[in-house]
Amino acid sequence: MQLFYRSYVEKCKALKMALKYIDIGANLTDSMFCGVYGGSKKHPDDLDLVLKRAWQQGLQKIIITVGTLSEADKALEIANKDERLYVTMGCHPTRCGEFLTNPEEYYEALKEKISSNPKKIVAIGECGLDYDRLHFCDKETQKIYFEKQLHLAKEFQLPLFLHCRNSHEDFMCILERNRSLFESCAGGVVHSFDGSLSEAEKILNYHPQLYLGINGCSLRTVDNLTVASQLSNERLMIETDCPWCGIRPTHAGFEFVETKFPSVKKKEKWSAESLIEGRCEPCQISQVLEVIAGIKKESVNKLADVIYNNTVRLFFNKEMK
Repeated sequence: MQLFYRSYVEKCKALKMALKYIDIGANLTDSMFCGVYGGSKKHPDDLDLVLKRAWQQGLQKIIITVGTLSEADKALEIANKDERLYVTMGCHPTRCGEFLTNPEEYYEALKEKISSNPKKIVAIGECGLDYDRLHFCDKETQKIYFEKQLHLAKEFQLPLFLHCRNSHEDFMCILERNRSLFESCAGGVVHSFDGSLSEAEKILNYHPQLYLGINGCSLRTVDNLTVASQLSNERLMIETDCPWCGIRPTHAGFEFVETKFPSVKKKEKWSAESLIEGRCEPCQISQVLEVIAGIKKESVNKLADVIYNNTVRLFFNKEMK
């Protein structure tokens, strides 16, 4: 493992500063971290190794994304094994159909999870709208239960972990209609942002405690890079959205990646010392930061500090007091 991180450690020593990260969105309950792909076991469970790489890379905290009640217990089980792990709690827009059998029972079950785990649950979500995948859940159902979950943020005084995919107009309409609810909660972040500059400005102008989360999918195209380069550092957070949203060689942002990890192309060739090509890990958050710093022509160190402080302020303000 020491060889794995030699280039990173040497770089930090040269800069006389170790970088600190918080991954605000990691899907650690995904079966890929159990070695299962498409229902078939390809390699041993390796979440412990994935987390070891993350901590060695400078991760201080990781927030595990919950998108449905069925994921909640597994996410909490993982989080309870390490004080640096936390979770969100909510229903992803594509899973909002789960509310329909018994809406109040589902809502009350979310409330029970939140009230029973105050030290581990740091945000409401992932909730919002996703119009790219309407085959999973129709627009009207998504809108109803996005709005419903805003009440959880107010009741528990927690920030929102928000999803907005090809749905900006309706997304902002719901936020505007519920401005009093938002202003009485603890702010929020629109994660995996890949929209236009105009959309970014409308989100950020909505409230000073609303941030944008940037990951590999936010940095795929030249247009994405142009938008990200113009966003205020004080309103940014970074994430991996692992095991998805890694920065690939075909992405426009790849040219700015400095930290490289040994990897194997085939899952069946898994080894404890290597990443699997196509499966993103939390340790790769350093690459997200490097791309943002590269397109902004700014210091990686200063940018890391600003983004780290943004994240602490939103999600861990109570903990730091």
